[in-house]
Amino acid sequence: MKRIARYLLLLVFATAIIVACKTSKKTTAQTPTPPIAPIVEKVVEAPKDVPKVYTYESFANDPLNARIYTLANGLKVYMTVYKDAPRIQTYIATKAGSKNDPADATGLAHYLEHMLFKGTDKYGTLDWAKEKPELDKIEVMYELYRNTKDATQRKAIYHQIDSISGVAAKYAIANEYDKMISAMGAKGNNAYTSFEQTVYVNDIPSNQLNNWLTLESERFRHPVLRIFHTELEAVYEEKNIGLDNDGSKSFEIMFANLFKKHTYGTQTTIGTIEHLKNPSLVKIKNYYDTYYVPNNMAIVMSGDFNPDDAIKMIDAKFGSLPSKPVPVYTPAIEDPITEPRIANVYGPDAEDVSIAYRLGGMKTADADMVSFLNKILYNGTAGLLDLNLNQDQKVLEAYSFAYVLKDYSTLILGASPKEGQTLEQAKDLLLAQVEVLKKGNFPDWILPAITTDIKLQQTKNFESNRGRADMLLDAFTGDQDYQGRINLMERYSKITKQQIVDFANKNFGNNYVVVYKRTGEDKGVQKVEKPAITPVEVNRDAQSPFLKNIMDAKPAEIEPVFLDYAKDIQQFTIKNNIPVYSKKNEINSTFSMHYVYGMGSNNNKKLAVAIDYLQYLGTSKLSPAQVKQEFYKLGCSMEAYNTDDELHIVLSGLGENFAQALDLMEQVLSDAKPDKQALNDLVGNI
Repeated sequence: MKRIARYLLLLVFATAIIVACKTSKKTTAQTPTPPIAPIVEKVVEAPKDVPKVYTYESFANDPLNARIYTLANGLKVYMTVYKDAPRIQTYIATKAGSKNDPADATGLAHYLEHMLFKGTDKYGTLDWAKEKPELDKIEVMYELYRNTKDATQRKAIYHQIDSISGVAAKYAIANEYDKMISAMGAKGNNAYTSFEQTVYVNDIPSNQLNNWLTLESERFRHPVLRIFHTELEAVYEEKNIGLDNDGSKSFEIMFANLFKKHTYGTQTTIGTIEHLKNPSLVKIKNYYDTYYVPNNMAIVMSGDFNPDDAIKMIDAKFGSLPSKPVPVYTPAIEDPITEPRIANVYGPDAEDVSIAYRLGGMKTADADMVSFLNKILYNGTAGLLDLNLNQDQKVLEAYSFAYVLKDYSTLILGASPKEGQTLEQAKDLLLAQVEVLKKGNFPDWILPAITTDIKLQQTKNFESNRGRADMLLDAFTGDQDYQGRINLMERYSKITKQQIVDFANKNFGNNYVVVYKRTGEDKGVQKVEKPAITPVEVNRDAQSPFLKNIMDAKPAEIEPVFLDYAKDIQQFTIKNNIPVYSKKNEINSTFSMHYVYGMGSNNNKKLAVAIDYLQYLGTSKLSPAQVKQEFYKLGCSMEAYNTDDELHIVLSGLGENFAQALDLMEQVLSDAKPDKQALNDLVGNI
């Protein structure tokens, strides 16, 4: 123990390279102001023929300076310009997910997500006129298959589906969407389906915007459900993986107990085994026709582009899509939970316990309160779970998080037990911290510190196009008032300790669901049996005319911007000839500083353990908990990590508190006090 502590102290005097990002004088922190109505600006365009006026909403105190357009057909377009790189993060989203699946065809939204990569009548096909009749036959056969109960007859029908699919595949061209999007230089090509949204994701070079819009508008114009039965294999495999995943099983049974009426709990995104085995192309098409309409969709963009030019391109490509009325989802009203609902999950993974409370949805006051209150319980540094359970090593790990959905929210607490500790004991430790919360046994300073920390995390998120686009996406899919989203920090700053205590006492009693994930054999596990599917041969090397046009398009080259390291990075030395490299942060008010030591685990195998040990140590003046609290008050954090060859000690946070945070870090490094019990607990946990 003494050797490890002494080793940590010696690090302070080792030769170091310091990499610092100085802070800009600018700050994104705003003085709270009353809500202000959106400012509607008009941008007058000047086409050659008839002038067209595009209007957009902009908002007071918006850190993204976002524009929200609404095209004539109802399509929403969210834009924020951020020129840190010549790229654009894009999302195309529809406000429909698994909660909108028909009760007799769950998993349908997820099926459809997969199929929207298969092409249209213009790409993905060699000869649409010949392919379509075969696909029509397959559609009819699937309806016959799902309505047939006799196993022998079903097998015969599926054999026909398999046979016809082989014929249809002769006209299909594989992966044309992937080929085109890759040729554009896109990254992160993906999609995902959740309870109330389906989102299609791409990160594209800024000079490919027109090509990307051409491809995406075609993608959503007339998707074709080709090569369907082989794609089922991928969905079946996803389902089987989920059935083998202890975390997925725990989450599913938790929501089934929280929501016995609402589709959050009565059906899952991946779908039931029975429904997966009986898909309906007719229902998938109906779902698409119902929810994939422009007045239920949005394009979200963050990056390096001209909004005035971009909106004209989007209107030209997507403006002709016809709008339709969208069914209103009426959420089921859940009965109160009057006593704990207990569930057990078995599997090979390490044991853990989860506790969940059900609260009001996104548009209720509960949403703000549970999101803020969660940070008192767990914020990674100075929450009740952080200090009373993790810092004191009373469990292997404890955490909590708020999951806010449109119709309901949940507060979820979890813990992994130490060796020899039961799940019930870990549960009691979690509930004891809820009681601490209900009694108001937390410091007053933590409320403004939480607001500061949330501001800091938001500021960091806005340093990436993805983080910026995520805020706009959440506003759309959650039907959030965007000005209200901007004013979130102001609302947080007004939350009082008494409100927290009252809310906790009102909402956190015996009205919870507890899921025990136990190590053992899951005797009730089921798998989706895959039908006999003959691999199909598709035309992988063929090209549709649509693909050729995309490939032949030659957008303007992106002009590179070269850095002059001699000018762009300040270099000097300090005491003992330690070199310093720094670059001023011109974007926001945060900083990041690294102490870099030229030694890693190859130099000393105990280094990784020493780093872990450091987080449990205090100084001669501050306890370990007080060290974490002081950093949290400053909106700053200290961490350390090592590679084979280097050790990094990192300080980051709000620039206005840089000097104080640096002093605190130096205190920890120069005055770390050994703690035998902490070391013994650490070794035991390892």
